[in-house]
Amino acid sequence: MKVYIVAGEPSGDLLASGLMRALRRLVPDVKFRGVGGESMMAVGAGPNIADATSGTETERFKSLFDIAEISVMGIFEVLPRLPLILKRIRQTAGDIEAFRPDVLVTVDSWGFVSALITRLRKKWRREAHRGNTSTQIPVVHYVAPQVWAWKKGRAKNVARLVDRLMTLLPDEGRWFEPHGLRTDFVGHPVVERTRDATLDPKGFRAANGIPANATVISVLPGSRHSEVKRLTPILKGAIERVAAKIQNIFIVVPTVPGVENEVKRGFENISGHIPVKVVTRELDRYNAFAISSLALAKSGTVSLELVSFRVPHLIAYTFGWLSNLTARLLVKVRFANLINILADREIIPEFLLWRCRPDLIGDCTKELLNSPQSAEKQVADAQKIMKKLRLPDILPSDRAAQIVLETANQKNTK
Repeated sequence: MKVYIVAGEPSGDLLASGLMRALRRLVPDVKFRGVGGESMMAVGAGPNIADATSGTETERFKSLFDIAEISVMGIFEVLPRLPLILKRIRQTAGDIEAFRPDVLVTVDSWGFVSALITRLRKKWRREAHRGNTSTQIPVVHYVAPQVWAWKKGRAKNVARLVDRLMTLLPDEGRWFEPHGLRTDFVGHPVVERTRDATLDPKGFRAANGIPANATVISVLPGSRHSEVKRLTPILKGAIERVAAKIQNIFIVVPTVPGVENEVKRGFENISGHIPVKVVTRELDRYNAFAISSLALAKSGTVSLELVSFRVPHLIAYTFGWLSNLTARLLVKVRFANLINILADREIIPEFLLWRCRPDLIGDCTKELLNSPQSAEKQVADAQKIMKKLRLPDILPSDRAAQIVLETANQKNTK
């Protein structure tokens, strides 16, 4: 069995790596190829990274290119990279045709993958007109585009481009099924990643020089270069305001290797001699959460990880001013955070677009640190909502793997 997977950003890379592990459990000799990040490349391509019996190493998964090249948020932020992105779309389409997989799995990053699938389907239609239908490859998309937030008309386009859709939220199918797209709620894999983590918070403290009595705050400015550039000064400024009022703070900044140096530079010369430790390993990330009193996080999946670790937190995000204006005009939902969306009220404080300011974020941080009751209520309310993000009898990645395998088998039996 051959599976081509395209994940265009770090959060999709994590989802895809879980799917790859689950597929390997179902089909030990499955072969992977595609576009992804560190997590996918750590999984490899064969039944084992190293074959203990023969001493030979199996073929490793290697991304076609660095996903940092296409991991960009914001309409106007994309424009300078458009020629490179179009080149990568052509390159990926050609690599898929060369590999001839049993199934193509695209993960999140709808802007990139929709253009990729459109290019492939145009070619497949030309081949079909010539009487050759064997070139078509079934397409499964993982993570529904948020059509309920903006551009509801995109649901019809999604149904036209993909054969099956796997959603992370329980009610998303109602937007796509009227257009004939088979949709499956698989649950959010964050529930299994955090559940399976083997932690050593005491060892983490010792290894990073974190005093036992320090108030640890995790600061997460993102994994894209553009996010780090915009959010780091804002979150740094918020922390400096907090440290002026609250003593003995220690900052841990979990990030990914691709932006590690940029993050370190961003926190240099922080006022007040606040200790800052930047970590990049996933296990260190979770150890940091385990000892954190609070977190300041980029809007996204990380909020669910923090809820899983019962860490009170707030989220922040902003674009350039022109993209902020466009987002304000186009996005028609009250909240950005999944917990808040599912609850239909603000449980996790949101500081988005023009509200993403050091003074506002700093004030909220001080309030949560000074009011344990408020912080505990946030955690309890969010935990109740998290229960909606899982199926009762199967892990999300395992269900996703079943669907991918079903789709591949249907193609092979035609």
